[in-house]
Amino acid sequence: ERTFRLELKLLADVGLVGRPNVGKSTLISRISAARPKVADYPFTTLEPNLGVVLVGSRREEISFVVADIPGLIEGAHTGAGLGTQLLRHIERTRLLVHLVDVSDASGRPDVVKDVEVILGELEKFGAGLETKPTLMVASKIDVANPDKLKTLKQLCNRRKWKLYLISAVTGEGIDKLKFAMAAGVERMREQIASLSTQEESV
Repeated sequence: ERTFRLELKLLADVGLVGRPNVGKSTLISRISAARPKVADYPFTTLEPNLGVVLVGSRREEISFVVADIPGLIEGAHTGAGLGTQLLRHIERTRLLVHLVDVSDASGRPDVVKDVEVILGELEKFGAGLETKPTLMVASKIDVANPDKLKTLKQLCNRRKWKLYLISAVTGEGIDKLKFAMAAGVERMREQIASLSTQEESV
């Protein structure tokens, strides 16, 4: 007699990550046909939502799956806020899009801490999550706090991260981000295909 525990993890090309209420659900509803619950309070999303994104012309169209991962809080790697369950889903994504709220809607005053909390939780969880290719995104720029946006830009310059500015409400910067996602996904797919070819030749 044996007891087995089966664990289902989502499989998506892109995972949207960030603190609660940074605009992940609004973004996925803007770039795909997914219609998650969207509201102006933390923990609106309690389980990941998936959406298919199409980029480019019909002849050269690229499609990829995006997962809207519920907001992570400090201590997520120990299970806080369903953290370990959510972090396990991130294991099966190829590219991360890290959203940072630069408005005052979240009530969190320090964007640097917001970034550090997410990076810290990914690293503490293990499984190489902190090494995944990541796009940094400043969200809600239509109502941005100029000081927060400036601070985030300075952080990204120091870390040599490219920063994308978007508003999922007005649509500003959305197309540029979509093409950046598509390019990142294609690079990962090419790397995986190359590794598979090498393994077959061996």
